[in-house]
Amino acid sequence: MSSEAVEATRTGYGRGLLVAGKKNDNVVSLEADLGASCKTAEFKRELPERSFNVGISEQDMICTASGMAAEGKVAFAASFAIFTERAFEQIRNSVARQNLDVKVMGSHSGLHTGEDGSSAQTVEDIAIYRTLPNMRVIVPADSVEAEAATITASETPGPFYLRFGRNKTPIIYDENYKFEIGKGSVLKEGNDLTIIACGVLVSESLKAAEILEKEGISARVVNMSSIKPIDSELIEKCANETELIITAEDHSIIGGLGSAVAEVLSERCPTRLVRIGVQDVFGESGSPEELYKKYGLDSESIAEKVKEEVK
Repeated sequence: MSSEAVEATRTGYGRGLLVAGKKNDNVVSLEADLGASCKTAEFKRELPERSFNVGISEQDMICTASGMAAEGKVAFAASFAIFTERAFEQIRNSVARQNLDVKVMGSHSGLHTGEDGSSAQTVEDIAIYRTLPNMRVIVPADSVEAEAATITASETPGPFYLRFGRNKTPIIYDENYKFEIGKGSVLKEGNDLTIIACGVLVSESLKAAEILEKEGISARVVNMSSIKPIDSELIEKCANETELIITAEDHSIIGGLGSAVAEVLSERCPTRLVRIGVQDVFGESGSPEELYKKYGLDSESIAEKVKEEVK
């Protein structure tokens, strides 16, 4: 992992959307008056005839995207993660139930949104969207994976929820990275325990593993960006090879990555599991660094939790 190169995952989405649009004339971009923040502006500049701003009307955006998809378009509908929830009924009935080719982009997710406060910090969206039949849920770890996942979504029929962050985070992958739906990737090998993380918490988990290594604890780190479908085989392999599984996510421990991993373990190979995430509370206003420290999501807190559990 580079200690210097940083970029927001939403920026990777913008790049991926433009690449997808240039590869496929059926790709269209919709936004609800947040194009600059959701990084759809470059698509609009280069492909203006396929870019649509519906205004502050998320329900209309989803229904419009559904109509376009019904006529053969690949519709990307972007807003802040919290605002996509305004259109949940439309996403359920018009997108998922019809199994249409609509990709919902949720930016500014999690506590990492920071100073915007609890009303904007979406810590329940993974849980909400992974309950929907036909819906795939993807949470990229860095901007490289975000770009690759966006392009893959454009080439894969059916609904997606793509979750992105507001702030810059470390770049983990290089230009040779290949994203696969339903597959996790081992970023660091380890024998004592496995940390399975998604989104921003992947880079924090890698830092935690470095801290633990200095204290003689060998932690494997897995990026599980595909929450649904999830890589059950990799989870089972990790459980069989290490005695402890830790999940780490900038999301509620209820219904998110931790719950998805728990479901796999309980059915296939019951294993000791500890879930690191937002502990069934709302957040508050503060810098991402302050919030991660307070809510136990930063690398030092992850390392301390691991040491407690190992003991």
